Amino acid sequence: MTNMEQDRWSRVKGRLRTSVGEDVYTSWFARMDLEGVQDESVHLSVPTRFLKSWIQAHYADRVLTCWQAEMPEVHRIDLTVRTAMRCAAPAKEVTAPADQRRTEQANGRPAPELRATATAPVSASHDALGGSPLDPRLTFASFVIGRSNTLAHAAARQVAEGRRGDPVMFNPLYIHAGVGLGKTHLLQAVTWAGNSGSERKVLYLTAEKFMYGFVAALKTQTALAFKEALRGIDVLVIDDLQFLQGKSTQAEFCHTLNALIDAGRQVVIAADRPPSDLESLDDRVRSRLAGGLVVEMGSLGEELRLGILKSRVAAARAHHASFDVPEAVLDYLARTITHNGRDLEGAINRLLAHSKLNNQPVTLEMAEREVRDLIRPQEPKRIKIEDIQRVVARQYNVSRSDLLSSRRTANVVRPRQVAMYLAKTLTLRSLPEIGRRFGGRDHTTVLHAVRKIEALVARDTALSEEVESLKRQLQE
Repeated sequence: MTNMEQDRWSRVKGRLRTSVGEDVYTSWFARMDLEGVQDESVHLSVPTRFLKSWIQAHYADRVLTCWQAEMPEVHRIDLTVRTAMRCAAPAKEVTAPADQRRTEQANGRPAPELRATATAPVSASHDALGGSPLDPRLTFASFVIGRSNTLAHAAARQVAEGRRGDPVMFNPLYIHAGVGLGKTHLLQAVTWAGNSGSERKVLYLTAEKFMYGFVAALKTQTALAFKEALRGIDVLVIDDLQFLQGKSTQAEFCHTLNALIDAGRQVVIAADRPPSDLESLDDRVRSRLAGGLVVEMGSLGEELRLGILKSRVAAARAHHASFDVPEAVLDYLARTITHNGRDLEGAINRLLAHSKLNNQPVTLEMAEREVRDLIRPQEPKRIKIEDIQRVVARQYNVSRSDLLSSRRTANVVRPRQVAMYLAKTLTLRSLPEIGRRFGGRDHTTVLHAVRKIEALVARDTALSEEVESLKRQLQE
């Protein structure tokens, strides 16, 4: 492609961006490339078959018009899929609008046509539908297994190794964990493994990307096509579901979830909390999510942290053969950096940079100096009211919804009062705020519960031990 063609392509993209708007341009045209200009034809390519079909169906005339503003002699655009093999089927032709043809004919020029070359079917990879980007490092091969993530890894592996038409064992698969504990790694590993063959269509989306795509489709009045495309996915992978907002978006997610599950398609979801704690979601969505396999990934034990560190050192050594971290340094890092896997990876990156830039070997003294800000003080854990409600509900064998309800039976009232007491003593929330978080109760109700439990704890040894046990569970 010449510099002149590149300049024209930049101006065409500018016209297209102005014509359709920033959101639509980013969703559907950001990955369109110019392959070349020949005679009266412009050759463009996109990475997926879905994008080609969508642009051909909805924006063919717009693309042609933008090119003709720069090059009036252009009468045809060839749109192909970059990764697809051309087949022998005849090209499908889409002619320009009738009024444009009449204008061209009146000027003595032949009517232009937009032709999208037919291509063989291709696997719908992660960037179909504007899928979220994938990190090539996040595969099953690089995932370190430990006691806290064994079940989540096995379930994700089972999903990834499935084949089209196989019965779905658990649907949806719902993985929840705190920040930096590996849930995104597992979800992307499922996507990479699923897209390694051409049999199934696997799509990875963050909740934010799902919202963005749906809103963009609504704005451009293409929501029906967006829904149909989603329902054609074999494995839908949604990350960070806790960020899903908006009634219409949540309703569409619920419909999509139901349609895929009812059709025997696999859904995999990750969030930072269990379905019952996703208060922003509709009850129907939470119920459907809880009906699958819900797996929690716990905190990283010292043995697992050491395994992650060794894995990261091995990955770094593949590009820097002389990089070496003594066993004593790895033990120190595993023992002192306890919060999440990202801190561990950051520690290795710092040691690598310091070693290479200063041409010095990694020592324990260097490690202590370079990663001291990653060694966070063992400050008291910040406890959420949702955590208190979940732990109390489990302890007393009631549901969290019971604690928030208006039920006054003895088996619910006492746990509710204990939960309110713990919320007042373990958090900085005010009485009115605690009342709102317990089903919209008045602050005087909370105050009564707190005083009631305080009095009982003072004279009831069994209850006192129960409350202390709950505090330990919440503070671990």
